[in-house]
Amino acid sequence: MSERMRAIVLPRHGGPDVLELQELDRPTPADHELLVRVVASGTNPVEAKMRQNAAWAGLTPPFVLGYDASGVVEAVGASVRDFAVGDEVYYTPEIFGNTRGSYAEYNAVPAAIVARKPRSMSHEEAAAVPLAGGTAWEGLVRRLQVRPGETVLIHGGAGGVGSYAVQIAKAMGARVLATAGARNQQVLRDLGADVAIDYASDDVAAVARAETNGAGVDVVFDTAGGDNIQKSIPATRPFGRLATILTPTGTLAGLSSKNQTLHGIFLMREGERLREMARLIDQGKLRSLVDRVLPLADVREAHERLDSGHGTGKIVLRVSES
Repeated sequence: MSERMRAIVLPRHGGPDVLELQELDRPTPADHELLVRVVASGTNPVEAKMRQNAAWAGLTPPFVLGYDASGVVEAVGASVRDFAVGDEVYYTPEIFGNTRGSYAEYNAVPAAIVARKPRSMSHEEAAAVPLAGGTAWEGLVRRLQVRPGETVLIHGGAGGVGSYAVQIAKAMGARVLATAGARNQQVLRDLGADVAIDYASDDVAAVARAETNGAGVDVVFDTAGGDNIQKSIPATRPFGRLATILTPTGTLAGLSSKNQTLHGIFLMREGERLREMARLIDQGKLRSLVDRVLPLADVREAHERLDSGHGTGKIVLRVSES
């Protein structure tokens, strides 16, 4: 068995053209880790951000990007008890200080942040879930604590995080208003949105107020950034809850006078969240919105799409055969 592997290395910061397919030594798992043969790796906007500058994550090139993975356990560390060789798993590797991302044929990863892959999903579908789906789950289930019958406004409902957010909010019994561009209005409806809003041509806040008879929505979840939070505060009811995965711009005037709560969301890695999500997936209530699957060697094409910022769903890299 070869002790080498193929991996995509970032040798220096720059555009998609700097990414290189190289051969590296296969990692050896520590006592608390699993060695996973990566079948598929999702791609995410954070990887394009890190390709340009990863100092904020404590990283200096060269290193291997990749923060979504689905694969098969190849080896188990001495202290690991919950997994065995041959288990199909999915996870999102740590970002800060981690030079061993999932754009590689093998990945050594702490067992505590891994869960068994949903049975109903292919590896390509599962690899699109952990980071984006986990962020949506963290925001809506754990932080915003959406309740049945509430009205939820989701900004960017056709994107990586947003597409999961729409489905999760519906599964929680909420009425969902979601925004996207003109070409993705049907995507929003297919995901389960009750009201699809074109952010380019509609006054989103006005629609939200009209859809709640002027009372305002109960919950806002922003995945698109910019001034969405500022514009959403007047369209959110008193004591309403808002959350964003990006630093908001503009003023937060009105947030305090309306007794509203704003959450900032950054995903912490853990296996339990993935186990919770897998149950919902296998019940048929949550699916991946995958735009396309590309071979690992075509990673530059995936990053060009990430840089454009206007895709639908996720691009997944097929790293090895299942």
